[in-house]
Amino acid sequence: MTETMDSKFLNWKTLNIPKAKKMKNEHLEPLVVGEEHWTMKGDVDLFLWNKFLPGEEPKKGTILFVHGSSMASQPTFDLHVENRPFSSAMNYFASLGYDVWCVDMEGYGRSSKHRDITCDIANGVDDLATATDYIQKFRGCTDINLYGISSGALRAAAFTEKYPDRVGRLALDAFVWTGKNSPTLVERRKKLPEFLKTKRRPIDHAFVQSIFNRDHADCADPRVVEAFAKAICELDNSMPNGTYIDMCSHLPLVDPKKILVPTIILRGQYDGIASVSDLLEFFENLPNQDKQFTVMEGISHASFQQKNYEMVYDILEGFWDRARPVYRLPL
Repeated sequence: MTETMDSKFLNWKTLNIPKAKKMKNEHLEPLVVGEEHWTMKGDVDLFLWNKFLPGEEPKKGTILFVHGSSMASQPTFDLHVENRPFSSAMNYFASLGYDVWCVDMEGYGRSSKHRDITCDIANGVDDLATATDYIQKFRGCTDINLYGISSGALRAAAFTEKYPDRVGRLALDAFVWTGKNSPTLVERRKKLPEFLKTKRRPIDHAFVQSIFNRDHADCADPRVVEAFAKAICELDNSMPNGTYIDMCSHLPLVDPKKILVPTIILRGQYDGIASVSDLLEFFENLPNQDKQFTVMEGISHASFQQKNYEMVYDILEGFWDRARPVYRLPL
């Protein structure tokens, strides 16, 4: 075990990944390995998981995935389902030559849960500050491609607003800005008094399955949903309430005019978390013209667990690998 002044790295392990069906870079997936990392935010242990191709320096940069309100990072981004090619988003992008990371926010998964707090969006920004500081020091990288989904997109956007120099390119999936005309938040706000009474809320398999039934039930394969629910519930039987409270009563939390990096907004065709009009107004106010708005056909919420997940990979790959502008006016 080695330690630095503000972080620690221990219990690393290497995993061989089961072979998938024929797909681009299929021959590389069994070579992808995983390493477990830990860092400290005060007295809080934060768990990080890293996937990469061994034996060579990453060629295409670093990616950090940020999870949502009701699941930890590994079930979301490193889910393995038999006969589902590159079921793990982390494996897919690692096979392309990226150095890929995810982190459990405080109160989730393997990270600390001892503090009596709700783990709101602002706390998640602090988690990302700690995680990116660790990754940059460990890898020696300058900026990181950041992806957040749902409340993870809010965390990622708020972090980018505060720490623009740490982010190369920003991907916001299932993002919500003001919450205007959001069917999901209309229903969730009915439970706000209940959320305000406690710091955490219980979850189970039925709750996870409800995420896939609320918008358009046919978007995800039931066996993938079951694997996802099992992986989530093996790590947690409750989740912090902070992001739910923020999304129900404190929006907007991000100013698009202060997000200066290249940004893509991804919206599932059937996702009820935000209206297209809400997201387009946010998009129009992004000052960096290296930006993209994408509606993903046949997708509701939880993009990487949908039937059309390979399309999401393709969109993100194109965004992260896009040629940089030769000519541009300063912001």
